[in-house]
Amino acid sequence: MNLNFKELGEDNTYQGSLIILHGLFGMLDNWITLGKKFAQHYHIYLLDLRNHGRSEWDEEFSYEIMALDLYEFIRNQSISTPLFLLGHSMGGKVAMQFAADYAEAFDKLIVVDIAPRAYPVHHGTILEALNSIDLSTLTNRNQAEDVMTQYGLDIGTRQFLMKNLYRTEEGTFAWRMNLEVLTAKIEKVGEKLRYQQVIQKPTLFVGGGKSNYIQVIDYEEIKQIFPQSTIQIIEDAGHWVHAEKPEEFYEVVIEFLR
Repeated sequence: MNLNFKELGEDNTYQGSLIILHGLFGMLDNWITLGKKFAQHYHIYLLDLRNHGRSEWDEEFSYEIMALDLYEFIRNQSISTPLFLLGHSMGGKVAMQFAADYAEAFDKLIVVDIAPRAYPVHHGTILEALNSIDLSTLTNRNQAEDVMTQYGLDIGTRQFLMKNLYRTEEGTFAWRMNLEVLTAKIEKVGEKLRYQQVIQKPTLFVGGGKSNYIQVIDYEEIKQIFPQSTIQIIEDAGHWVHAEKPEEFYEVVIEFLR
């Protein structure tokens, strides 16, 4: 699986490399601004996960296979330690699965607003809205956003999803994400982390105070699986904590990495 990626701060390899993984329906572009800031200190790799952004599409979709994608990427790019991983939401699950499967391949882990537990499917409205947009008859982007509005999606969610819509060389519209596979495999997105033993690497969990993805009831399980972990909640932030509170998020992460 060839993953699309972007490098930043190539001259900062002496402090280590930081790989950043986006969430469901996202892409590496979501992390450009913070990536540039982290690139002042680290060699940054922003990745598009399979079936997202400009990476290859494939019908196989699981955290184990995406962790393998990441391992092969690291090996193909000859990325050496110190290596740090940061993943948001679905990307956080990928990072946790990588930590479970390839514990010796990295040094520190940052998991953003997701816990290792299972989550029920809760993207039904988004998927219904996206699948109801007829790309073959679409003549402008506003028509797609109007459909999302009809399904009650707020402006922040609409803008986030609209980043996936682009015009092809033929002049038609298409999605960057593999909507068909993501729809078919949506239950896998919420699956529980699979691991054989506890993960002893230093780990930081960053959650949003307004989000329900990391709750107090998750703390015990987090500590059981990641005994060397700390949990930091940024108040007045939701699920996209890094976008809503970028300064606070940056300071928390950079302090942990240092």
